[in-house]
Amino acid sequence: MTAPSLRRRVRAEMISEIKAVARRHLAADGANLSLRAVARDMGMVSSALYRYFAGRDELLTALIIDAYTAIGEAAEAADATVARDDYRGRLLAIARATREWAVGHPAEYALIFGSPVPGYTAPQHTIEPASRQPAALIGVVRDAVAAGRITPRMPQREIPPVVRDELAAVARLMHAELPPDVVSRTMLAWVQIFGLISFDLFGHLANSVFERPAFFDHQVGMAADLIGLP
Repeated sequence: MTAPSLRRRVRAEMISEIKAVARRHLAADGANLSLRAVARDMGMVSSALYRYFAGRDELLTALIIDAYTAIGEAAEAADATVARDDYRGRLLAIARATREWAVGHPAEYALIFGSPVPGYTAPQHTIEPASRQPAALIGVVRDAVAAGRITPRMPQREIPPVVRDELAAVARLMHAELPPDVVSRTMLAWVQIFGLISFDLFGHLANSVFERPAFFDHQVGMAADLIGLP
């Protein structure tokens, strides 16, 4: 192995270790990351961390990108296990995988879907990994629309022009040629799924819902009805 490749490998290993320690701090302290505390746990002086991350925000960004990538990969892998024309089955698989990842990584889920971190603004390059999980859901709806299999189960509401423009912008962002009413119902279903997950993880279902997986599956079925999946 050449010296440059050895240095790259050592650097990659150090970055991986720094992020692992930072994730433990997320679990214990929330998003209030301290580079000094991370360095202390690694037996380093805090200034040494700046060889790998320019500051707290850059480390947070790396953790955020990793989390979005992981939840997106989980959704995509689950979607790939279901027949392409089983639209409800695909939606349920994506939703279940998203929930299972969140339950297994609550601190990282809170980092990307919890309260904004004070003083932190996510850079543009977080957008692509953040789009992977919703893109999987949009893919199900897009395939159902293309097959002529969307059947709304609720009365259609008139969409105000300004909202129609917003929905069209969302469709363009997701690279999906979808009617505004379909985009609207899909967004509502998406928010419902993440709302269920957040309520569960953040303790808002305590003492009210006990069979959480079954309850979640039932609610996802209602989300499929909302979208109009067959």
